[in-house]
Amino acid sequence: MSDREYWEQDHPVIRLRIWVLGQMIWGAFLAGIFLLVIVAIFVATWVVGEFLPEESKQAPSPYGALEIVQTTPVA
Repeated sequence: MSDREYWEQDHPVIRLRIWVLGQMIWGAFLAGIFLLVIVAIFVATWVVGEFLPEESKQAPSPYGALEIVQTTPVA
């Protein structure tokens, strides 16, 4: 066996494979951070909602003014 490690070989295919693996691991790390940021935003929104009074959670929908109520039949 060689006294050099696998990733220390001078063969270009081995170096390329190790570089690609490193890029994939770095991308997975960044995707994980992005996912954690999204989860943290949802958790922060939930925590703020828990501090709101109960009356604010039972208010009527603000979209009621946008609803069209048809009172006359259309032929």
